[in-house]
Amino acid sequence: MPGIRRSAIVVEAERRAQERRARLGGEIKAMRARRKWSQTELGERSGLGRMVVSRLERSEVQLDLQTLDRIGLALGVPLAVGFDRDLQQDVADAGHLAMQELTLRITRAAGFEARFEMATRPNDPSRSSDIGLAIDQLHLAIDVECWNTFGDLGAATRSSRRKVFELEQLAVGRWGEEGRARLVWIVRESARNRALMARYPEIFASVFTGSSRAWVETLMTGSEPPAEPGLVWCDLATGRLHAWNRSHRLGNSRGR
Repeated sequence: MPGIRRSAIVVEAERRAQERRARLGGEIKAMRARRKWSQTELGERSGLGRMVVSRLERSEVQLDLQTLDRIGLALGVPLAVGFDRDLQQDVADAGHLAMQELTLRITRAAGFEARFEMATRPNDPSRSSDIGLAIDQLHLAIDVECWNTFGDLGAATRSSRRKVFELEQLAVGRWGEEGRARLVWIVRESARNRALMARYPEIFASVFTGSSRAWVETLMTGSEPPAEPGLVWCDLATGRLHAWNRSHRLGNSRGR
């Protein structure tokens, strides 16, 4: 009706719809041409008729999902429809990122040089520590691996050992023969992780032989860490790191 002002959303939706019609029309035409089909043949295969196909390719018809589904199925390229990522939705690895954020804050306060996703093999960025720590006065680098949930435990352990080996080479390059590297896992304290660790206590005990209490002290104060790999709990609710109790076979995580 004259005099009625259209909202910005209506105007933007119409603009996007026109762009979408033009893009999909061009895609339909290109896919049809690659198959050496005429508009009549595609119309017959989709049950829509030549005129509908022609109007689709010229962006002269309003799009509806059923029509596009029929075109896609006829071409053997099923339609995919979806919204962009909801900006109000948290990122997929939010729990993991929260652990990294907490660890960076704690270790930087303790005097460590702390790097997010630090490459342990400079020519291969895919090989990186969740957090790489360094402290010059100790000639020490630490590979910190943060675990929100576990997948393949064996693969994770092997990957961590490779990273520590690579990190030690970087430490020697930085500090000479005195350069060293250590490994610590920071595990999110959750019912699922507690249950998993309680199910495989000997595996965890054999891998993480370093004092958990001492590792917490290292991360909190920048003190000399144990020589052996360590594992500590991360409580995101309180923003604390605390020790894993190996002596209780992980049934109770408080203490050493």
